[in-house]
Formats: sequence, structure tokens, C-alpha cells
Amino acid sequence: MIFYISIASLVFLFLYYRLLYSRFDKYGVKYHKPLPLVGNFGQVIIQRKFFGDALSDVYYGFPGQRFVGYYEFVSPVILIKDIELMKKIAIQDFESFLDHRVYISDEIDQLFGRTLFILRGNDWKNMRAKLSPAFTSAKMKQMLPFMVEIGKQLTSSLVQKIGQSKTDSLDIDIKDLSNRFANDIGAFCAFGLKVDSISEPDNKFFKMGFKASNFSSWDLLKFFGYYSVPYLMKLFKISFLTTDTKDFFVNLVLNTMKDREIHNTIRPDLMHLLMEARTGRLSDDDEVDKDQKSSFTATEEKNVKKNEQRAWTDYDLIAQALLFIIASYETISTTLSFLFYELAVNPNIQERLVQEILKYQKITDGKFDFNTLQTMPYLDMVLSETLRLWPPAVASDRLCTKEYNMGKPNDEAAEDFIVKVGEDIIIPIMAIHRDPQYFADPLKFDPERFSDENKHNIKPFTYIPFGLGPRNCIGNRFATVGMKVLVCHLIPLIELLPCSKTMTTAELSAETFTLKLKGGHWLRLKARN
Repeated sequence: MIFYISIASLVFLFLYYRLLYSRFDKYGVKYHKPLPLVGNFGQVIIQRKFFGDALSDVYYGFPGQRFVGYYEFVSPVILIKDIELMKKIAIQDFESFLDHRVYISDEIDQLFGRTLFILRGNDWKNMRAKLSPAFTSAKMKQMLPFMVEIGKQLTSSLVQKIGQSKTDSLDIDIKDLSNRFANDIGAFCAFGLKVDSISEPDNKFFKMGFKASNFSSWDLLKFFGYYSVPYLMKLFKISFLTTDTKDFFVNLVLNTMKDREIHNTIRPDLMHLLMEARTGRLSDDDEVDKDQKSSFTATEEKNVKKNEQRAWTDYDLIAQALLFIIASYETISTTLSFLFYELAVNPNIQERLVQEILKYQKITDGKFDFNTLQTMPYLDMVLSETLRLWPPAVASDRLCTKEYNMGKPNDEAAEDFIVKVGEDIIIPIMAIHRDPQYFADPLKFDPERFSDENKHNIKPFTYIPFGLGPRNCIGNRFATVGMKVLVCHLIPLIELLPCSKTMTTAELSAETFTLKLKGGHWLRLKARN
């Protein structure tokens, strides 16, 4: 009897397993065979493979496909390969893929659940419409002096440390330096807090900002859990942010608002812009702001404001301030750490960039304004190539909100694949950026791809470091300007060199789902004559 029960149980499990992972079979959608329960991401879970590399394996595993599939645990996910289909989904048919797939109920996390990244439907539309004017070019011009002050402060502290060293040089993990700049610029531009994380490495804001922004594999598992088994996450009340992190930022924002209201303080930083947005007084003051308007049309903004008015709570405002810190921290620190790494291992590129910066310093008498930063061609080329080869967001996701016909996955398929409401799609940004059919010798760091003579050869929508469509990164201007500010202040004074710990072969760490070199971003910093 036990023998027959065992056989029956095995047959049942086999059939259940086949049913569980049969979503793609009927439609001819290619996919790698999944493992029970963990799907195709077992190596990611046990930290044997970086999340972006796992997506690239899926992307390159099946040539000639418009889209392919994979399983995250037991959830089927469609990975888009065809650029025209990707553009259609993200822009033209955006209403069918309005939301991100991760949803964190504010019952689980009252703070992170109200951020712009997590919000869905009309809540997201309303918040995006109100926040968009806070990130225009005009607002960035107002914030630029704060960024410049932080750039000067960090560079000065670093030069002093180099001068105090016995070897007149420092071997450091440049990722830590980038983290500290991102922290200081966020504190000053968001809350008016002036911290010096080089001279004061253990300051409270850096500790809390790092804790909120340093995404580990455990955080990746949380994200998987939020959209795979949300009922379990709610049952066990698994919050994304720790209690002490939430308490710190809640108290910081509330106290800042209270102090400014009492003293009638007006400072053109994020806190002021959020307070203006909350009351509906924030306006788009750019004469021409095509990027923002294309990301959320004026008609949609008008309809949302007219029909979906929703009063902001304190937690709505705090949530957006926190998201600004997390998003800018990760984008700025990640991109800068790879940019500095590439300059160190490509000294000819570093020297050419230094000469351009010195040239513009002479023209502007050492003062960099917003327009100057936008008109330095080689700086823009170097930053663009860094964002291509090392995009801070390795992928962009969307949740199907209206049943959608994807067409056939390949020429041999007999039926169109219909994405059901609640199913997920992935746009693999890093894999597209490194696809040799779009970028020749894609693993080579070559800023010339973005020169005036060559950039027209880049196929539209194959370079998308900040995403595309209405749910692109709202803070990309802030991040871009901030990064240019530090580069312009640091490398004319400090030479970046490889050291004994520098990774000769750039291999990505599997310990986090954000970009980081295995072994760290170690470089030698030496003061220039």
C-alpha cells in the first residue's frame, strides 16, 4: 500500500510540476527548463549569479525570438527582445502596462508603499503629475550651487587626505567615495543638511541613507515575495525598510517642514519643492521641457488634476523624499564608481576628459553653470558610455493591467501569445545595451560611440539607461547633473590609477542585485601637480 501511495504521490507531483510550468508551451515561447519552486533563478537566490547576468542568459539563450519566457519561482515572466515591440508596450500601449509589478501595501510598509515607484493606477498618475515640475531643467539650475558646494567640499577633503598620506596617494574603494558623495548631495539638495562624509565617515545621515539604499540579495527576495506571494508578505508583515530607517526619515522630514513653516524659510531644494507640490503651487517653469512632457502628456496631467485630486498626507511627502534619496543615491553612486573605474583603466580617455574640463574652467574662470555642464561634449560622451555599459537599472519591469496580444514569439509559432492581467514583462536594459547587433564590440568602453559623428548610428530605443515611456526615471536630470559636477571637480585635481587590488577583469558581484564589481572598485588616487 505504501508503495502505491508513494508512486501516486510522485506522479501527482510530476503532473503538478508540468502544469505549474506549462504557461509558455502551447504558444511556442522559448524558455530554459525551470527547477521546482525556484524557477530559473536558483543561482541568483544562492548568490552564485548576478541578477542582470541571469537576465542576459535568458536574452541571449534563444536567438531570433521577439520575446522569450522565464520563471521567477512559479511566476511566468515575458522578457522582451524585439525593440519595436518594447517601444509599443512601453509607450504606445502604455495603459495596458501602467504599473510596476512590485506592490507593497501601505498596510505592510506605510512609507515605502507610498513612493512613486510603488504607486499604481490613478494614485501614480496623480503623484507623477504633481512631482514632474520638481525635476525640470529650471529646478536643476536652482539646485546646481548646492551640488557645486558639495563637489568642492568632497574634493578638498580628499586632496587633504592624500596630502597627509605617507605615499602621497590613497588606495580606496571608489564605490565608497561615490556612496559618500551621493549621500552628501542628497542631504544638502533634499533637506538643506550639510554633512561631510569624507571627514565625518560615521555621520547619522550616511548610515541611514546607506542602510535604505544598499540593496542585498535579501532585498531581492523581498521584491520577489511582494509580487509572487504577497499574502505571505502581508501575513508575516515583512516590511521593505527597517523600523529605525523609517523613523529617522519620518522625523527628519516632519521636523524640517515644521521648522520651515515656523520661520517661513524658502530654500530651492527638494523639500521646498515637495511642500509646494503638496499644496498644488508647484508649476513647470521650463519654456520647453520635451523630456518631461513626453513622459507624461499635458492632457493626462490635466485630466488627473481635474478628476483625481487627492490630498497628500505627511507620509506621501515623506515617501517621495525618501525615494529621492534612495534612487539618486543608487544611480549616482553606481554610475560614478564605474565611470571612475573606466577612467583609471583607460588613461588616454581620462587625460582627454581632464583637458576638456580644464579648457572650460579657463573659459568660465573656474565656475561651472548649468549650461556649461550641458555643452561639454566629451564629458557627455564618457557619461553616456558609462551608462550604456554599466546601466544602474539592469532591467525595467511592467505589470499587465489590461489583457494584451503580444503576437507570435517567432516565425514557427502557431498562435499569438496573450499576456493575462497580473502577468509580468521585463525589458532587459543591460542585455540590450550589450547586444552586438546594436553596439559593435559591446564590452569595450568607447565614448566615441556617442560623438556627433557616430551617435546617429545608435538605433533608437537601444540606449535606455533611465528606462522609457511614462514610467521612466523622473530624477534622471538631477542624477546626471550631480555626476557631472563631481567629475569636473575631482579629476582635474586627482589622478585615478589602477592599484594592486584593481579588478583587471570586470566581473559583477552576485551578492547584491545592483551593479557592483566582485572584489570592489579599488583604485589609487594621486594628487596632480
